[in-house]
Amino acid sequence: MGFQVTEVQKCLKGFDYPGSPDQLARHAENHGASDDLVAALRGLHKDSFDGPNAVMHRLSEADVLGGSTR
Repeated sequence: MGFQVTEVQKCLKGFDYPGSPDQLARHAENHGASDDLVAALRGLHKDSFDGPNAVMHRLSEADVLGGSTR
């Protein structure tokens, strides 16, 4: 994989935090996310995310972000 930060941010724009991985995945799917990104979000190991930084941090830890992300 290797999702671009801007791709993730675009798909999560407008999400009403806090939210679970499944809620994030559904929102992203409804906003044009690829099946791979939806699966990556759904697979995040955390009960709830309080904001986009927490999501990006967890995706970075899962090593699924591409490009310069840190």
